[in-house]
Amino acid sequence: MTIDAKHYDVIVAPVITEKATTVSEHNKVVFKVATKATKPQIKEAVEKLFDVKVKSVNTIVRKGKTKVFRGSFGTQSDSKRAVVTLEEGHRIDVTTGL
Repeated sequence: MTIDAKHYDVIVAPVITEKATTVSEHNKVVFKVATKATKPQIKEAVEKLFDVKVKSVNTIVRKGKTKVFRGSFGTQSDSKRAVVTLEEGHRIDVTTGL
């Protein structure tokens, strides 16, 4: 099992929110991923980096919000998230090591 540098480019960071913690009880993990990453790339990266079996991957593209700061408009960048469902018996605990 070899880990490529491209796997680290696909998975940006784990998402730790109340909703992400709730779905972790159902064997799911939420990651912030690269905008151009595809579902097969995300699946391969998670399997190689965390040594688990992935059942499915669902992706969400969150549009950036428009903000006004001191009268000038700005837009936050879009972000992509992946909800990764793991096979039974496999587990990723992203809250450790933070």
